[in-house]
Formats: sequence, C-alpha cells, structure tokens
Amino acid sequence: MKRRDASPSAMPLPTQAELAILSILWNLGPSTVREVHNALRSKQTGYTTVLKQMQVMVEKGLLARSERYRSHVYEARLPKEQTQQQLARNLLQRAFDGSAKSLVLGALSSQKVSAAELAEIRQILDEFEKGSR
Repeated sequence: MKRRDASPSAMPLPTQAELAILSILWNLGPSTVREVHNALRSKQTGYTTVLKQMQVMVEKGLLARSERYRSHVYEARLPKEQTQQQLARNLLQRAFDGSAKSLVLGALSSQKVSAAELAEIRQILDEFEKGSR
C-alpha cells in the first residue's frame, strides 16, 4: 500500500481509536508501539492490536514511522491543533450546516462551563474579532 500525501486536505479524519493513539503521541512525543501500548493498557487493548492500528495509521498518513532505530518510532504527522481544526470543520459541515454559531452553542450547552472558561472564551472571541477586521 502506498502512503497518502501528508497535506491536511489529503488526510483522512482519525477514528476514535486512532484519536486515542494520536493523543498519546501528542503527549509523549515520538514513541514506540510498546510505549503507546503501555499508555493504553487501561483500555485492555492488546499489543498486536495497537501495532496493527499504528501500521494502518502510517498507511493513512496519520503517523510517520522512523526506522532508524532498532524499534520503530512513531509520531503524529500533524500537530494536535491542526487535527482538531479538521475535526471541527468536518463536524461543522456535517452536523451544524456550516453554522459556527450553532456549533458553539451546541458545545456550550452540552456540559457545564466554568466562569473561568467562559472568560477565556470571551477573550479569544475578542481577539479573533480584532484580527478578522
């Protein structure tokens, strides 16, 4: 199988299981399958399952694998923020008919938001508004 282009538009969206692996790699940095498996241990996922999943993720272009070491080392091809933007863009189109307002209202009404978080969101919106004029 040939690996896909790593450009964001050519990247497939990660599945829930792939997001769990990506999350570990974003936190730990480049890691071996064993290190990822150990971090997933509480999920009762077998080593060979993690290995196969990570191999598939390399083929999909979600991970890069370095073969310079005795154990292959894997890392996310895109930063966490870029992946989150892709997921948000996809969700915005699929579930909210492209309405950012509906997406934000849905997110804010889905769970309790602290006063500190609301203040931070207001500040981000103010900065975003100043930068988009």
